[in-house]
Parts: sequence; structure tokens; C-alpha cells
Amino acid sequence: MKKAVLPLSSTAAVAILTWFVLSILVPLSPSTMSTSFPSPSPNTTPTPIENSGSVKSVGVGVYWDSNCTDRVSSIDWGTVEPGSTRNVTVYVRNEGNVPVSLQLNTSNWSPVNASSFVGLSWEYGGESVGPMDVVEVVLVLSVAYKLDVSEFSFDILIVGRE
Repeated sequence: MKKAVLPLSSTAAVAILTWFVLSILVPLSPSTMSTSFPSPSPNTTPTPIENSGSVKSVGVGVYWDSNCTDRVSSIDWGTVEPGSTRNVTVYVRNEGNVPVSLQLNTSNWSPVNASSFVGLSWEYGGESVGPMDVVEVVLVLSVAYKLDVSEFSFDILIVGRE
């Protein structure tokens, strides 16, 4: 029995390839980005971990207060223990003149392997933020139960995308 092979148009091939690449590289929803870690073993003794993180933004301002008077330049998560999470509430204001959606990124992990043990997500519904509008965002730091680091730092970047 012969199999029929139908040639794909170049447009269809590009569309399929684009879908495939985007489905791998782009998360379905930035509001649900998270990192999960294994459960602790019964004999695990938590060891406090020192950390720090700077906050940068593009097209938006990140503030400690809803009136947007106290800009966030860094976050002190406090001393965290393996298996813990920490929530920090910040307020993000669209400082441009067109509506934007927000994007969260991290970079400059020190040590480099810290991102294997520590994750950052947020509680943000993905809604559009109008010019000069303010949205409350909760940043969630998650620390694995089993760590290979005793301290870490990283940069947080919040971007307003049209």
C-alpha cells in the first residue's frame, strides 16, 4: 500500500513551525508562571538562606505604596528557609501613554545555579493597565527544600508591553 504525502504550502509550514517554537518558548499565561520543587525528606533541617534582589522596570514604575510615592529599587526577602515561600506586594503604574500588559523576568542570578533552587512568580491576572493606572501585584519567592546554595541574589525586571 502506498502512502499519500501531501505537500505543505510554505505558509502552512511556517505557521506550524512558529506554533511549535512558541509553544515551547512562551508560557501559556504569565500570571501562572511558577516553579515547583520536591517535598522535603523527613530528616531535612532547614538552614536560613541570605538573599537580595534589585528591581528594574521598563515603561512602568514599581512602588511600595498605591499612591506611587515610594519607588522599589530592591527587595529584601528576609532570611528564607528551604521549602518556604515569601510574598511581597508592590504596585505597578503604567507610566506611558498607551495601555500595556506586564511581563516578569529575572536575570543575573548569583550564584548562577541559584535559579535551580529558587523561583519567582507573581499574582497578576494579565489584565491591560491603562496610562497612569496602578495595579497591585504580589511577587512570590519559592525556595526548594533541598538547596545547593547558602545565599543568592538576582535582578527582577518588570516590563510594560503594548
